[in-house]
Amino acid sequence: MSGLLPPELQTPVPSPCISLCQMDKQTGLCQGCMRTIDEIIAWSKADDDYKRAVWKEIRRRESELDFG
Repeated sequence: MSGLLPPELQTPVPSPCISLCQMDKQTGLCQGCMRTIDEIIAWSKADDDYKRAVWKEIRRRESELDFG
């Protein structure tokens, strides 16, 4: 990924979906993209500010959780 902007700085903001869609019952997060079901549903109609906020939350979740 060298030379590329992080997703949350790109315009348009890319989806974090990696086509590994499975919701974790314990956390309520998708094990592939680490979004909640509400975030996944809202994504397609969301503005870039919302998407950047979701990316920020994903980064926080990645640092705190381990789906191993």
